Amino acid sequence: MTNWREIYETDCALPEGRGLDDLVAELAVALGDPDPEIRDGYPYAILDAWIRSGVIDGERRLALGDLMAERFTDPRIEARTFAPLVLTMIVGQGDLRPEWLDAFAAWYRSETDLRGRDDTLGWLHAVAHGADLLGALGRRPGVDPEPLLTLAAERLLAPTGHLFAEREDNRLARALALVLTRPDLTPERSTAWLSTIGEAFAGQERGPMPVWASNTVRTLFALYVLADLGVPAERGGHPVPLAHGAAVKARLAEVFQPVFPYA
Repeated sequence: MTNWREIYETDCALPEGRGLDDLVAELAVALGDPDPEIRDGYPYAILDAWIRSGVIDGERRLALGDLMAERFTDPRIEARTFAPLVLTMIVGQGDLRPEWLDAFAAWYRSETDLRGRDDTLGWLHAVAHGADLLGALGRRPGVDPEPLLTLAAERLLAPTGHLFAEREDNRLARALALVLTRPDLTPERSTAWLSTIGEAFAGQERGPMPVWASNTVRTLFALYVLADLGVPAERGGHPVPLAHGAAVKARLAEVFQPVFPYA
């Protein structure tokens, strides 16, 4: 078995005498391993480094992307939820097949296991990991941003008993804000996706707030802040303004009214 720690500690240099195809195949298996020390440890960091540096080239990235798209239907939650992280790495290098987007959308709107972390499996984070991919897709000029905004709304409105507890709301808000930086969006296209959320809020009766509604409110509150301040494209980077931040804030304030009358 490959000593991934040793590779990581040598600045992710390719080990002598090992074929790259075999190493990539082994990394792909590791990124779906039930052991969080394997799945979310050195193999993850090495795969990211090799994709960013081009060690894993275009054809290999495409093959790896195809495999990750297939994992969205894997029976193992840890395999499904780490697939979008790998695809985020690949999309960041400029690679994308339409079928990857279709597979991701089908999974993201319908995933029911929304646990952030499991005591045995470690980080799962379907909502947050999916949000990372959604944000990466939203920054690509060739991808229509509106279906991505609608997909985020569908994810928020899906019935669930899982209350966001691991900053899933912040990750999804950031992804939405990144999509909303697209210069080809109009004010109307930037806000149309909020209509279904507004209708869902308007239909709520007085009393305890459903879990999905609480998750949605907190996500949209975070989005309001990013619409006001801008969103860094990279961690620690300079904030980028939303294409129509004022229109987004105004529409969010309207949507909040039934559940936050003080707005």
